[in-house]
Amino acid sequence: MSEFPQQNDQHRTNPGSHEQAVPASVRGAVDLGAMHSPEADTSGAAAPSAGTNHGASYRVSITVQDFQKYAEQSTTVPVVVALHAPQSPESETFVETLAELVDSYRGKLLLGTVDASKEQQIAQVFQAQSVPTVVAMVGGQAVPLVNSTVPADQMRQLLDELLTLAAENGVTGTAEPTAQAAPKQLPPLHQEALDKLEAGDLHGAEASYNKALAENPGDKDAKLALAQVHLLQRVSEMDANAVRQTAADDPQDIRAALDVADLDVSGGHVEDAFRRLLQLVRTTTGEEKDTVRERLVELFDVVGSEDPRVTTARGQLMRALF
Repeated sequence: MSEFPQQNDQHRTNPGSHEQAVPASVRGAVDLGAMHSPEADTSGAAAPSAGTNHGASYRVSITVQDFQKYAEQSTTVPVVVALHAPQSPESETFVETLAELVDSYRGKLLLGTVDASKEQQIAQVFQAQSVPTVVAMVGGQAVPLVNSTVPADQMRQLLDELLTLAAENGVTGTAEPTAQAAPKQLPPLHQEALDKLEAGDLHGAEASYNKALAENPGDKDAKLALAQVHLLQRVSEMDANAVRQTAADDPQDIRAALDVADLDVSGGHVEDAFRRLLQLVRTTTGEEKDTVRERLVELFDVVGSEDPRVTTARGQLMRALF
């Protein structure tokens, strides 16, 4: 913290269809290219809010001249005001972290950054004594958040609470993106894998992601991508109509159920897939139960752990198991 210087089933397929997946987007459910950005929306998976553009920025710079405009905008969408100063590197770094967090809400919040070394009048309005200081505006009213750096997970919790407060006061709008963030460069092996996916080489992409994991076992992006590639491989070999017919004829056919769940996730019908497998977890035992559970957990990885449908299904799986 620094003192101020004085100056974010069947009816789904056409006859004869094999429901083939395309490499970079499994029929709208999996976006391997986008998952490398913070809080990436895996298409069929819901993001923290209703935005549709990957890499969109919801950040503006606020000065005394336009302060009133954003105060008025806070009657429709909460405006998070972050005061920083170039003379305080920690405040600058914290603002960048905060910007990523705000962007992940896809317009449910707007971030306004204020250079407190230049805009001292705004600092006085919020009675800020140091940087960083973060204050929200909701309905034109100030809501103090923090006056020092805090961990990102703690800041996200505060932003969640801010949205709850805003909703209670009828402030539930969505801001338009202020800019598109420049795409981040992928690690070489990840880019190699995506290039192979675009060329339709699923096995090559699998090999590249496996190599990335061998070099860095903690590479979560590579682990997620590998689960998505495995889904692509399974789906691309299926006759969708035949699989769905088999599952319809025998709901207890484990292999058919797993295949239909794959098709559903690849087609964006995530809840249908989870519902089918959760029912099987409840009605099977022994090795069959383990097989279904393992596939369900793998599909959780495909959809994304931040997706609320995954959170709900994960809780249901725990109750089904215990």
